[in-house]
Amino acid sequence: MSEQTRQSGHSDTTTEGIRIHVSAQLIPDQSDPDEKRYAFAYRVRISNEGEAWAKLRSRRWVITDGDGEVRIVEGPGVVGAQPELGHGEGYEYMSGSLLPTPWGTMEGHYVMQRKDGSQFKAQIGRFFLTKDTTLVD
Repeated sequence: MSEQTRQSGHSDTTTEGIRIHVSAQLIPDQSDPDEKRYAFAYRVRISNEGEAWAKLRSRRWVITDGDGEVRIVEGPGVVGAQPELGHGEGYEYMSGSLLPTPWGTMEGHYVMQRKDGSQFKAQIGRFFLTKDTTLVD
């Protein structure tokens, strides 16, 4: 079961003991409104708050711009890694997304695998990409 708290620019979701916290912000010096280019950075923290070990196998992001255009990003791991998380362990990374509009949303899931080979989708709650959002330490 998934629980989520939503704030502008942030999401905090837990699925089967895997907690995913995301925060985002606009990068003004890499954005060019005249060219319809808005660069956003986001920080993801993945924590295993459950008892069972899990390995991140793949990701699926749904990125929606302010015009309603949807882009799907899928692939193995995250930033070239497939972190393994025992109880109490975590993994953090930074990444980014370019939009043609000054705001949008992201959401998705990570496919996680248990030691017995079973898999589940750890949900990533929707968060907003806007000029008013900030990264959280």
